[in-house]
Amino acid sequence: MAPRWDAAPYLKNSTGGGTPAKRGAASFAYLGFLHYSTKVTAPERGVAQHIKSVFTNPSRTKPTNPAKKVAGQEPKYPLHRIVADAARHDRNRQLAVADCKRYFGPRYSENNTKDCDEFPFASTYEGAAEFEYTGDVMKNNYSVLPVNKKQNGDAGTLLKSFYAKNRIIDGMEDGFVVQID
Repeated sequence: MAPRWDAAPYLKNSTGGGTPAKRGAASFAYLGFLHYSTKVTAPERGVAQHIKSVFTNPSRTKPTNPAKKVAGQEPKYPLHRIVADAARHDRNRQLAVADCKRYFGPRYSENNTKDCDEFPFASTYEGAAEFEYTGDVMKNNYSVLPVNKKQNGDAGTLLKSFYAKNRIIDGMEDGFVVQID
């Protein structure tokens, strides 16, 4: 695929170290692969297990949707990063937390030891609110699950690092999928 030059303000070298002519970096538009692990020693294990269940048995995840088929598992249906639309990102998260409360109770966090994990990620266009923004997407085509708070944070750190290292930009130009081992 053709390379591009990007200088998105949320990516490295967005200022060029004070030299505008040197800002940005070259990048190839390609499909990225985010790797999460279910191994006992993996810091993101709880999130990886959640995503694995979404991929292997989506209709059994919450919220209920017997026809659920989430994006992010196959190259044909990748995920796309949200940066510019903070309201949509926030709405994704708002719906996910509301469903954690609805399905797992208002105290799902178990004394602040668990977080509401959502997949597809709130930081993607395919998140929980996708049906509100896209007319051809079914409602409840995502999953939520309370997971260990530290593991959820570690998974989020890996995701942010993945975005930065792979120069994943906002919108439909860059897609990525998640691989679970």
